[in-house]
Amino acid sequence: MLEHVTETADIETASDDYASRFAGPVGKYFLDVQARLTLELLRDLPRASVLDVGGGHAQLTLPLVNKGYDVTVTGSADICRARLDKYCEKGRFSYITCDSLNLPFEDNQFDVVMAFRLFPHVNQWQRLMKEMCRVAGKAVIFDYPDKRSANILYDILFDLKKNMEGNTRTYTLFSRKEITAELALNHFTTPVFRPEFFVPMVIHRKLKNPAISRSLETVSRLTGLTALLGSPIILRSNIKQDL
Repeated sequence: MLEHVTETADIETASDDYASRFAGPVGKYFLDVQARLTLELLRDLPRASVLDVGGGHAQLTLPLVNKGYDVTVTGSADICRARLDKYCEKGRFSYITCDSLNLPFEDNQFDVVMAFRLFPHVNQWQRLMKEMCRVAGKAVIFDYPDKRSANILYDILFDLKKNMEGNTRTYTLFSRKEITAELALNHFTTPVFRPEFFVPMVIHRKLKNPAISRSLETVSRLTGLTALLGSPIILRSNIKQDL
């Protein structure tokens, strides 16, 4: 039997300090892009039941419930619900404290299982993915930083990035190939990938001008740079129907 290990990376992402990374007009721009792409990936599943694993950051709770989704959020500690209670009206979502590697739900209990700001910070991402796939009845959606992007300079530029942002944590990079392979092991289809930005987010933060950021990213999308080299990536993978 595998050793029981609890992942607690979401305690940090549910904190006010972490939320400061998405403060101000540029932060709102980041969150608007994230919400838009996520809702586009959910367009064919209106009013679906959604489990947001480690979603105490509350970045997607309101966009989802405002579109009629039935949202349940998990956190690895009770403190992870603080921002949800502060910014989301009581009764519009459900919350449970639990181990993200041992979710207290039945197989295929939720239409969609998602996780944002989580995969790059956990130690056992394969177990996290397996558990998400287990409780998903139709699809999984999550984000991750891709190796095929400016992240290729991660080892060289991390210290500079940390000096510029202040509260940057180390994180794991992934390739589309390894993500796709792991999803296949869990009987899920080849994902649909939706890269968010071509220009590194740290640059957008330093520009402090959403209009310039939008212009840069519009050009990047139109020229195909975002599709080819964008990061972070939001993806959706569906459960295979021949099971």
